[in-house]
Amino acid sequence: MRIVSAHVGTIPISSPIRNAYIDFSSMDCSILALVSDVIVDGRPVVGYGFNSNGRYNASAILEQRLLPRLLAAPEAELCDDDGALAPERAWRVMLRNEKPGGHGERSVAVGVADMALHDLAAKLAGVPLYRWISDHYGDGSPDADVFVYAAGGYYAPGKTLTDLCDEMRRFLDAGYRVVKMKIGGAPLDEDLRRIEAVIDGVLDGDGSRLAVDVNGRFDLDTALEYARALEPLGLFWYEEIGDPLDYALNAVVAENYRRPIATGENLFSMQDTRNLLRYGGLRPDRDYIQVDPALSYGLTEYRRVLDVLDRHGWSSRRCIPHGGHQFSLHIAAGLHLGGNESYPGEFQPTGGFTDDARVVDSRVAPGELPGIGLEGKAEFYSVLRDLHS
Repeated sequence: MRIVSAHVGTIPISSPIRNAYIDFSSMDCSILALVSDVIVDGRPVVGYGFNSNGRYNASAILEQRLLPRLLAAPEAELCDDDGALAPERAWRVMLRNEKPGGHGERSVAVGVADMALHDLAAKLAGVPLYRWISDHYGDGSPDADVFVYAAGGYYAPGKTLTDLCDEMRRFLDAGYRVVKMKIGGAPLDEDLRRIEAVIDGVLDGDGSRLAVDVNGRFDLDTALEYARALEPLGLFWYEEIGDPLDYALNAVVAENYRRPIATGENLFSMQDTRNLLRYGGLRPDRDYIQVDPALSYGLTEYRRVLDVLDRHGWSSRRCIPHGGHQFSLHIAAGLHLGGNESYPGEFQPTGGFTDDARVVDSRVAPGELPGIGLEGKAEFYSVLRDLHS
């Protein structure tokens, strides 16, 4: 097996929405096609990858550093002893001569390529990725379906409380039981009115079905002020409260807020996650880790994240990745994670699951298409196919 060509593109996933920290008016995304020399039904087998929402494209790093190394490597450095593509070996090739640290844009670029490599490996084996993951990295018994929650509730020009509640009702109508909304982009009293409108008007007074997300906006005083106001509501979680690397802030909030906390979407390595566990005050009986494999060096690094969590006494069920995409859905099923984010209305064409996916009681199956199954997302697949056709 050889990778005969690699094709990189950049596409918009822009939207007029904003969270407490950024707007998405100019957000874009890298996409990648890795074309192999294996022919099935008259066509080469192709692996696809892309980066997740919230981080801009990393196409230059892919084109200038990572992919030239991958394409120049001999087959023995990319394949196992049986000649099958081995994504972890290819991952080491891509990171050759890269210094440690400096996670961020490089981790996004590697995540795109790692996703494409895993998509290709599963397609070459003729199985959906979650089964390939379970057989190669897990216990051979993947989950049949995965818990998902619907993320939305962004700030947008002219958006009213009625609009917010209507959005959340659409999520429930689509099969979700747990929903998430943004906070921190308005004063506390306004955010509380938004939260209470959703709990009372949509969720029948059940705050445990609502998560809130600050996107790293708060300083410590604001974080604690919100924590005092939110605790009586019994929320599903209070997410990314301060700067992702301010472990001390997170630890102080955890000491003062008894309900679940979630964080990690802006941590991009095993080392970052280990520091969060050491210094961030998180509690393995109630809190959640949201590291996004597509942004953090891919599944190869994410497995190291899970290993360090296990060594610190955490269950994989406390992991619910950020991003709302098909790659993490397969990882969640294959490695017994606690769930996956979902964006039913945003970040198209990359976000969401296959066109025929059905959410029932906040659970969805990853599907049986070979690989990640991006061919089952018609709008996105047409963009990916154009990369190499």
